[in-house]
Amino acid sequence: MATVAAPATPQRPPVPGQWNTPGAGYQSIFGPQAASLRQTTQQAPASTTGTATTSQVDSPIQVAAKTINSALEMEQRFPEMESYITQGISGEYELPSSPAWLPFQKLKMHDLPPKLLEQANYSGMGMMMGIFPPVKHAWVALDNCLYLWDYTLPNPEIIGFEELTQPITAVKLVPPKPGVFISDIRHMIVICTANDMSLLGVAAQITSTGAQTIALYNTRMSIPIKGVGVGYIEASRKTGRIFFTGSLSDDIFEFQYQQEEGWFRGKCSRINHTKNSMNFVSENIHAVGKYFGPQPPTRKQLRQLVIDDTRNIMYSLSTTSEIKVWLIKERLEQSLTRPLSSLLQGTGHFSSRTELLTAREVRLVSISALPAAEARKISLMATTNTGCRLYLSLTRGYGYQVDAQNAPSSMQILHIRYPPKDPNATTTTAQQNQTALTAYNQPTSQVDTNSDYLKPTTMAYRFSPGYWMAFQPHPSDPDTKDRVFCSATDMARLQNTSDNTPLTSKFSEFGQWIDLPSEMQQVQSMTGDFGATGDPTGFGNELAAQYDTAASEFAIVTTTGVQTIRRRRLVDIFAGMMKYGSSDDEGLEGDIKKFIRIYGRAETAATALAVACGQGMDVAESRVANVTDPEVLEKARRAFIEHGGKPDYNTNAVVGNNGDPVQNVRASPRHDGMALYISRLVRSIWKVRIIKDSARPGAASQLESAIPVARLRSIQRDLTALKDFLDRNKSFIEGLAGPRALSKANTVQEERALQGEHKYMYSLLQLINSISEGISFVLTLFDETLEEILALLPEDSRNRTKELTFENLFCSPGGRDLAKELVKAIVNRNIANGSNVDTVAEALRRKCGSFCSSDDVVIFKAQEQVKRASETGSETEGGRVLLNESARLFQKVAASLTHENLESAVQSYVAMAFYAGAIQICLTVALEKDKSKRALAWMKEGKPADDEREKAFQSRQQCYELIFYTIAELEKATANVPDVLDGKSTLETKRRNEAYDLINNSDDVVFLTCLYDWYVQADEADRLLEIENHYVVEYLKIRSDSSRTHADLLWRYYAHHHDYLQAAEVQLLIATSNFDNLPLEKRIEYLSRARTNASTRQTVITDSRQTKQAILRQVSDLLELGIIQDELKDQIGNDTRATPQRRAEIISELNDKILSIDLLFHRYAQSAEYWDKVLLIYQAADHRNPADVRVAWTCLIQDEAFLAPAKYANSTRWEAVGSEVTAVGKRVKDSPAIFPIHLILPLLENFAHDLPRGEQPPENWAVDLLLALDIPHEALLPVLEQIYYSNEHPFVGSKRRLIAAKMVYLLNHWFTASDRNGDRVLFGSEENLEMVQECLKGLQRGEMDAVSRQAADGLIASIAQAMR
Repeated sequence: MATVAAPATPQRPPVPGQWNTPGAGYQSIFGPQAASLRQTTQQAPASTTGTATTSQVDSPIQVAAKTINSALEMEQRFPEMESYITQGISGEYELPSSPAWLPFQKLKMHDLPPKLLEQANYSGMGMMMGIFPPVKHAWVALDNCLYLWDYTLPNPEIIGFEELTQPITAVKLVPPKPGVFISDIRHMIVICTANDMSLLGVAAQITSTGAQTIALYNTRMSIPIKGVGVGYIEASRKTGRIFFTGSLSDDIFEFQYQQEEGWFRGKCSRINHTKNSMNFVSENIHAVGKYFGPQPPTRKQLRQLVIDDTRNIMYSLSTTSEIKVWLIKERLEQSLTRPLSSLLQGTGHFSSRTELLTAREVRLVSISALPAAEARKISLMATTNTGCRLYLSLTRGYGYQVDAQNAPSSMQILHIRYPPKDPNATTTTAQQNQTALTAYNQPTSQVDTNSDYLKPTTMAYRFSPGYWMAFQPHPSDPDTKDRVFCSATDMARLQNTSDNTPLTSKFSEFGQWIDLPSEMQQVQSMTGDFGATGDPTGFGNELAAQYDTAASEFAIVTTTGVQTIRRRRLVDIFAGMMKYGSSDDEGLEGDIKKFIRIYGRAETAATALAVACGQGMDVAESRVANVTDPEVLEKARRAFIEHGGKPDYNTNAVVGNNGDPVQNVRASPRHDGMALYISRLVRSIWKVRIIKDSARPGAASQLESAIPVARLRSIQRDLTALKDFLDRNKSFIEGLAGPRALSKANTVQEERALQGEHKYMYSLLQLINSISEGISFVLTLFDETLEEILALLPEDSRNRTKELTFENLFCSPGGRDLAKELVKAIVNRNIANGSNVDTVAEALRRKCGSFCSSDDVVIFKAQEQVKRASETGSETEGGRVLLNESARLFQKVAASLTHENLESAVQSYVAMAFYAGAIQICLTVALEKDKSKRALAWMKEGKPADDEREKAFQSRQQCYELIFYTIAELEKATANVPDVLDGKSTLETKRRNEAYDLINNSDDVVFLTCLYDWYVQADEADRLLEIENHYVVEYLKIRSDSSRTHADLLWRYYAHHHDYLQAAEVQLLIATSNFDNLPLEKRIEYLSRARTNASTRQTVITDSRQTKQAILRQVSDLLELGIIQDELKDQIGNDTRATPQRRAEIISELNDKILSIDLLFHRYAQSAEYWDKVLLIYQAADHRNPADVRVAWTCLIQDEAFLAPAKYANSTRWEAVGSEVTAVGKRVKDSPAIFPIHLILPLLENFAHDLPRGEQPPENWAVDLLLALDIPHEALLPVLEQIYYSNEHPFVGSKRRLIAAKMVYLLNHWFTASDRNGDRVLFGSEENLEMVQECLKGLQRGEMDAVSRQAADGLIASIAQAMR
């Protein structure tokens, strides 16, 4: 659809000459590609002030913490088993003859109680024995009776179960299934007879004397097992499921039980997991057939069941040396079956044929599962009756790990460990027995593949992380006595980082024989499963755990009692080495050198230090005791001091300009050993949270220590012993000897090395103190009601406390600050409960001084004074004395006051109307927290981002916020109180004045800045006008650069204090500023105010007259430009030549800063052809070029005449032109160069003459127009004469009469005006009179119409008459 066209705007006529194109290269502002008209804002120069940065220097405690973390990380990187037990063979053993190097030692032989020995003599079916480690009781089965006793007691109580009717054939302690029994039942005993399998509940009890005993409960749960011949029972410690096997088959059964009976199953049932089809022949018939039928071939039986709870896999070993792998699901699923012969087939490529493995009589006697935490792929270890150990790997696919959900697809022998080389064998025999296939870099002399040293092995046990026990009949009495070969992997050798040989070559074991008094019945670990970590990497690190876990102990049950043995730790071996010494020529020194060679110098230093601090243990009189022999301790001390090595300074390291050469010092092994010892002492608590929530579901939160208090005390005791040792021997230890050690340095390198050693050793000392105090603090914390203490903390601090670890408490500033908050909470709680603050604070300072310093004690005293003042009454004299004293104490320790303490004090002071005290301590604390005035420097530099000085400012600002709170409360309290009552100032007024005197007289620039900012933000900026502080002006000057509000306040402040010239300067700056949202109208208003203020006479002369005139001149010039710019804005807003969008853009550009005169002219006035504004700009710029002025007036008259019909509907063209000329003339008539009469009058006359007949103006329109502008007659007459006599178009020939008539009209008008004014001389002067007479004479001689001639004659007569 076509749209109706709008009325067309008449097109302007072409402008003469150069004006056809915009001047000075500027495009029209209405052009589609017009450049931006807004004045380009000058970019601020790039800041040259960088962020103030300082290199972060760690405190000594943080340096030591990094050292401890490095040591712990190294300990966690202990090689995993599969890095040293790889595919191949091994057989390296150390069989020490010296008791110092033995890996195990006998503890005590616990005989059977006499009563049981007596009853055993009367038993008919024999005797079975065993031990239950979880309840620390041994057991014996005599016929149908089961007896238990605490074997560690000399006269134990015998606990019996005699309710069975048949002889007992098997006994096993198993965990109960979850949720079946009450919580007191922690264990179950499975008892088997020929017919039944029953369950007994076991509960721990405490006797009247405090001793621990157990109670047995008959659960009445049993299943029939007649005909099965149960010989082996195994249970899952994770699920409580019970599996067993019999002597009549290789089937695996399960004893299932539940709390309630089901529809199809009772409480107890027996399930056969391996029978594939229904067997219709009962066990009874099988039993009868055994005696009367033909004898079947020897049936395969299961010798052993082993459950791996970490993989949910069960292994079975048959009497035919066949291993089966079962997946433990709801029903057992057989996964793999491998006989020994099949397993050996894959070993030919890494082990040669040997009778130890391939002989006809070779069989497997035991299997042991390796948990997933110990090894990833090696899941099982089997032992042959020849003493060989076979490490079996189970994998699926391409070597992935296995579990019940990921069944293994392969089982093979990965590694074979042969028995030790028989030391009694001849050299020739030993050489013949050595294998040709040995591991890489492995000495062939160490592996004897045909050694009979452990032959025959009847049974073997393996315990994590590598303890192995192989039993065989004792050679001297094979029928009644056994002996055991005990070996343990030398973990310390694997940990030695200074030895660069391959791990496979470091894999060695220490072994020894231990004689038993009788035949072995059972072996159990009494200390549980070992594991330094929960991952294969670091799992076997015995060294790391030797101080925070008990040494492994084992119980070997024999027919005559229980023999306990103990694994000797490395520290025990070193203590034994110091005690027993060596019998060779080198003696003890040779032993120490051997220790260093095997385990490294750092490990030697760590172990020697531990022994010197009393960590070594030995068995004495059948009990374990610390080695306290002074001779042993002295030898260990000397070993630590003399064999600790020396620090090393790396002279080739590059040090920066600000680098410390000490950083290139490699600390001595003595330092590393000391750090290693400390890390092992604290490893169990270092990364652990201090607090744990042990609340049960539905119960309230119950917070307690995550680490047992006894363990914390033990660590603290060990650290104290270490600290005492170092204090006693610091003069002998490099790094602790002080300046005296530096005098021994021979070179600069040695001196720097000693300096670095001192730095590192000193940091460890500091850490020891910090840890000891931190533990004291934790112990103190748990002596209190923790929930009540935490309730006094802020929410954030409460949450951080629950997440706080021991490491952060010991080492991080944040942790220590949090501890101080807790100390204050403890004190505040005790104060609230009425305790004496001095007693509580002194006790805390004595236990943990770094957490409760002397300043803290002063703070507590000040808080107590505040509390007493509140109780006494703040309005009393005594209350005010207490408040003043508390304020004095708070100011004394202002540097130590936390924000929480300060806030609490301020709130208390405000509540008691002690406003001045609150303000004073806030100002003091702010100053003390930033003594170097870093916050002020940061402010003066423009508050650069990412500057650490900002923290100082924020710290101050927190104090100032409390002052603002105090001011607000003060105003609220005194708002409705009169200042004077009965001729005296009220108490409230005095307190108000006291507070404001402190505020207004403060010289803290940062505070005053924040205070004035707060006034402005709170809409109370007028307060600034009344403040007499000299900093107000400086503050407002700084803020006025970026804030119009503050700039307004500044000129108002000057005006309020009668400094009008300064006010004018500020207003001028505002008018020319870059403030946003400051329209042109407001800028003009500021300039108008500035002109008024600059013109005002001041009572005090503060500036020179030249300055005042300069400001006035600048203001006037800008005001004139601003008015022109404002008119341009309005004119463009009404110009329809531009689109509304473009028009809005231009108006926005003009409604901002006052632009330069050049931009106003070229970009706007000239480009838009606004000739009236061009003339105004000429006047403002004092532009006097006649040609430019002529063009402007010509275009102005032409444009107005052309646009008159569209602009003025009811006016003629000459009226429009006259109106425009009048408007411009009123503003520029005083400038002859811009309002040249000799130019304008001819233009007007020409314009009037050229108008069509009927549109022409009155005859004397142009003259009257100029006369109306107060143009003098004497200025107009010469111009008319010039037109008359020049004889130029269009006034030529007879048309000259028109100009003559206008001249006569002008002269008559002049005569009348002069007569009316009463001039003394006609026409104002003799010169004018003479000029008029000459003009009239000339007109009479020339051409005139009759009317004009008559008028001229009459004028001549009037002049003559007036002159008489």
